[in-house]
Parts: sequence; structure tokens; C-alpha cells
Amino acid sequence: MNFFSAYDQGFVRVAACTPRCEVADPAFNAEQVIALARDGHARSVGLMVFPELCISSYTLDDLLGQAALHEAVDMALARVVEESRTLSPVLLVGAPIPKNGRLYNCALAIHRGRILGVVPKSYLPNYREFYEKRWCAAGRDIRGETIAVAGQMAPFGVDLLFSATDVRGFVFHIEICEDVWIAASPSDFGALAGALILTNLSASNITVGKAETRRQLAGSQSSRCFAAYVYAAAGPGESTTDLAWDGQACIYELGNFLAETERFPSGPQMCVADIDVDRLLLERLRTGTFNDAANHQHRDDRTFRTVEFQFEPDRGDIGFERGISRYPFVPADPARLDQDCYETYNIQVQGLMKRLQATGIKKICIGVSGGLDSTHALVVAARAFDQLGLPRSGILGFTMPGFATGDVTKTNAWKLMRSLGITADEIDIKPLAEQLLKDLKHPYAEGKPVYDITFENVQAGLRTDFLFRAANRYDALVLGTGDLSEIALGWSTYGVGDHMSHYNVNASVPKTLIQHLIRWIIAKNLFDAETNATLADVLDTVISPELVPADETGAIQSTEDKIGPYALHDFALYYITRFGLKPSKVAFLAWHAWHDAKAGAWPTGFPEESRNAYDLATIRKWLEAFLFRFFTTSQFKRSASPNGPKVTSGGSLSPRGDWRAPSDGNARLWLDELRRNVPENEQA
Repeated sequence: MNFFSAYDQGFVRVAACTPRCEVADPAFNAEQVIALARDGHARSVGLMVFPELCISSYTLDDLLGQAALHEAVDMALARVVEESRTLSPVLLVGAPIPKNGRLYNCALAIHRGRILGVVPKSYLPNYREFYEKRWCAAGRDIRGETIAVAGQMAPFGVDLLFSATDVRGFVFHIEICEDVWIAASPSDFGALAGALILTNLSASNITVGKAETRRQLAGSQSSRCFAAYVYAAAGPGESTTDLAWDGQACIYELGNFLAETERFPSGPQMCVADIDVDRLLLERLRTGTFNDAANHQHRDDRTFRTVEFQFEPDRGDIGFERGISRYPFVPADPARLDQDCYETYNIQVQGLMKRLQATGIKKICIGVSGGLDSTHALVVAARAFDQLGLPRSGILGFTMPGFATGDVTKTNAWKLMRSLGITADEIDIKPLAEQLLKDLKHPYAEGKPVYDITFENVQAGLRTDFLFRAANRYDALVLGTGDLSEIALGWSTYGVGDHMSHYNVNASVPKTLIQHLIRWIIAKNLFDAETNATLADVLDTVISPELVPADETGAIQSTEDKIGPYALHDFALYYITRFGLKPSKVAFLAWHAWHDAKAGAWPTGFPEESRNAYDLATIRKWLEAFLFRFFTTSQFKRSASPNGPKVTSGGSLSPRGDWRAPSDGNARLWLDELRRNVPENEQA
């Protein structure tokens, strides 16, 4: 395996193409297809999708009934087939093909001098500007047949799947234009039969608003079918007697946009993207209802023939034709980020409201440290109390300074509690902690600077113990503040520590998203100016549990210095728990996302000074740490998680939600795969 090879990492490179065409000039059109095919070969593309009837052109009308045209199309196809012998991509081209006195609007799959198969259009539009039934026959009932074209006999029918024998998951299906605009489209059944890449050769003239409809169709079909969808529409050169053409070509995967060409081009173009077929296979495997649907549709009249071919991919470093978000839980698109923050915040608020209503409890106890997590949980609680019509004085906030509590966080905790108008108090846990350390005969009690896990957990445990006893005293509910990232890493004190609460609103919110939620709350002015100023100060605070005193240089304890960057941990968390990817593939994606700070988009408002880059050695180091902590040391904590609302897709580690795992598991399998397949650095 070559770590830097996209094909070895489970991707297939595809292209959606818009060549220039001339009406009724198959020779010219064939040369345009060949020119783009050569570009695709140079870019190591595996599958190239061209528009409907691109060899003849679409806007032929009654010229489709001319024998001279049919002969020219056959010659042009023979030219494309011959040129394909030295090219690596599979070419999907459109052409009118006669058989048994009928003319069919067809897509041909061509690879290395061989016509793999011919698929006729199933549904012919004959309304408004379309008159296809005047010239062509519908092919929806053609199965198990062969056809003579360009000097070859090829499989012919709507029952064809195409599968590479040497690239796992490179399985595609073909449909043509109108086929996807109707209910129960051919690609539905192709996907259920095993196709992971769905393709559409389209003409589709442009009218106002139609481009967005096409995007919705391609995106929704890829989502519903757990597949990729590659769509190519006719462009420059088609007749504009009564219609116009914008040459829209786009690629989607699992509902996510990957690439699109410019519209209304003056010349040929294509968009290219790497399809994650491994991810698609895993998503289908993990979604039982998809397989239920496949079993339900397995009937004699819907069986498929599989046409196999040997692709022989370029297994070198061919780059990566795919945008990878540095923060998979945090969209870079401002509108999407705004929507995600709105939904996340309100899911948290609604979850807490329901818990308070169900229990009849009108007070909560919360520890307020002045850090990100407790700050966000507090503003969630304040909003919930406002929505319920409860006075904020029912929120009992406690700041509980210990041996390493800093002035900045303590000051921010007090400022926040006062500006929000909650009931605030300060409990100094040091005397109790000193007594407990003394009773434990801990070296610190004898004046020795020993700051081990016992030293830390005595403080964390006392804080949570106090909150639970305060909840008993005041008939309140203990609100948890620990986030999804900490839960994944086991970065909490088990039992009567910050691991436990009555309800945890942050349980499904990753650390990398919380800072953007706070920015969003500030931007939306959900609270007053004084609160906003304190929230901004909290964003500038170093993430720290503040359990160990500052060192001789004055540097405070840093969580990320000890366990690694949350940016990398959240990246691994997303791809391993949401999609089940191998560690080596997660490292590959992380390297492409993070090795160049200047490449790709950053989330709106992300500080320039915090825009880091990570080399492969750093990614490998912290991914190894994540795997060990996640699979070996922290599942027992997740198996006893308090309740909390699920917020993001795949973003719950509750044993009642997305993640069920044995508490006595281990990370050996994942660590072995990482060490075996990920080089120690870029030069290894």
C-alpha cells in the first residue's frame, strides 16, 4: 500500500464533462470527447461522464431519422473506441443507436478499446419543450440483450452494472437525463444492486431556477442511495433555435457537494473529484434499512448483469481532488455554520427544558470555571430558564477555586455569573482537598511538589461531590459541562467527578464547535453587552483543567500540551466513529486537510494567529494517542454516561445512542493498522 495514493486509500477519481459540440457533426464531437479524455488520463481519472447524445448532439430533431447521421455516429464511436486503447479512464458517452428498426437514446461505456456495454434511456419526456418519443423508443424493458455498434457486440439493456476487478468499490450504474427526474428512477435499483457511483448523461436545457433543481436531484439521489452521483449536462454548441444550454456538470457524494463546472462556458470543461467508495461501502454496511430495501427489491425483473473490466489504476501520489474540512464538525461556509450553531444551541436548550419540565425541578447547580465548556453550558441554561419563564436566580452557579485556579478564569467566572443574574457563590475546595490528601498520606501533604492523578482527581471529585450535595440541599439538578471531545478521550474524573451529572447539555458537542457557538451567541446578541465581553474573554483563555500549579516559568497547565490538539482529535473522532474508517485513511485525510495552513477554507471568524498546520509525524503521533485513549482506556466511562441530547450526526458516544462498545476492549487492531500503513513522516 502506498499511503499517499488516492486509489490505495479507497478513492475513485471521476470527472463530469461538458465538451463543445457541433449539431449533427459526429466526427467533430468525437474529437472533443477524445481531447477531454486525454486530459482525464493525464489527471489519473477513472470514470468520465459526458452529456446525453454528445456524439451526435442532442438538438437534432428530425435529423435523428437520417441514415447518414447513423453511419457517421457509428464511425465516430469507432474513433473514440480506438483512441481509448491508450487511455485509462472509462468513458461514458451518449449516442443514438438503432436496433431492430428502432432508435434508442443510449449511453456507451468504453474502456481501453472495448465497448463494455450500452444502456438505453428508460423514460422519454414528451411534454412542454420535449418530443423525444417522436424519434426514439423507450428502453426500460430491455434486459439481457446484446447490440452491434462500432464493429463490436456489446451487452445492451437497463440491467447493466460495471465493476472494476482490481479496484474495490469501483462499481457504477448509468441512467440518462429524464430517468432521474421521475419516481423510482433506474439509479435507485442500480444502487440497491450494488452500484456505488451513479451517473447521469443529460442534455437538460436551462431555464431560470433549473440549475438549483438539478443540484437538489443529484444531491438527494446520492444521499438516498448511499452513493456518489455524477451528472453532466449539454453545453456550448447545441442548437438554440428554441432552447438554451448552460453545461452544468456536478458531483455529489452522500448528499455532499464535491465539485461543479462553471455554467454557460464558452468552451469545453470538466470538474474532477475523488469519490470515497470505501466510505460508501461502510455507510451501507452500517445502515440496515438500505440493505432491507435491497432485499425487498430483489426480484427476477430487477436483477442485473455485471460487466467486469480491469482498470489498472495509477497507484502513485496523484494528489487529491477533494476538499477536506479541517474541522468536520464546523462548516467553513458561513451560512451553514450559522445554521449549525443555531440548531446546536437550540437542541441543547430544548433538551434541558424538557428535562426540567419532566422532573418538575426548577433549579440547577453548575460549576462555573471560566473555561469554554462551563461557560457554554451556563448560557444554554440561562436561555432554557428564560424560555421556561423561570427566574435566572434558580441557576445556582459555583466557582470552586483549587490549587491552580488562575485569576483570569476566576474573574471571568464571576463576571459571567453576575452579568447573567444567576445565584452565584464561591467555594474554596483547598482545605477539604488538603485534608483528603493528608488522609491519603499523599506526598503533597508533606510539602512535596507531587502533582499526580490523585492530586488532580481529589480536586475534580470534591467539586462534583459538592454540586451533588448542593443539588440535594436546594432541590436542584446538577448540570454537566463536559464536551464530546473530552468524553472521547476519557478526559474526565470518573464517578463523582466531572464525568457525572444529572444531565449534560454538552455531551454531543465537540470542543472545536463550542468556541464557534460562543462566537455565534455573541454575534446574535442573545445576551447583553457585558455578557458578550466576558464571553469574548473566555474565548482567548488557554484550555486548561487548572489542577496543577504553574511551573517555574509561570506557564499554566495546558490540556492540549498533554493530550494533543483538539483539532486533530475531533478530526479522528468524526471519521472513526461516524464512518468507521481505518486509522491510515484518517491520517491520509488529516494530512491533506492540515499540512498546509494556507490551503482550503477556514471557518468564519477563526483567528489568524490560531491557523496551525500539522505535518505527518505530528498527525501520526496524536492519532496514535487518540486510538489508545479512545479504544483502551476510556470506554468504561462512556458506558456509564449521563443523559444528554444528541446534537451532531454521529456525534453521540452515549451507550444509548451512536456508540456501543465493550468497556474492556483494546486498541491493538487500530494501532497495528496505523503503524503498519502510515509512514513516520512525509519522506519515509
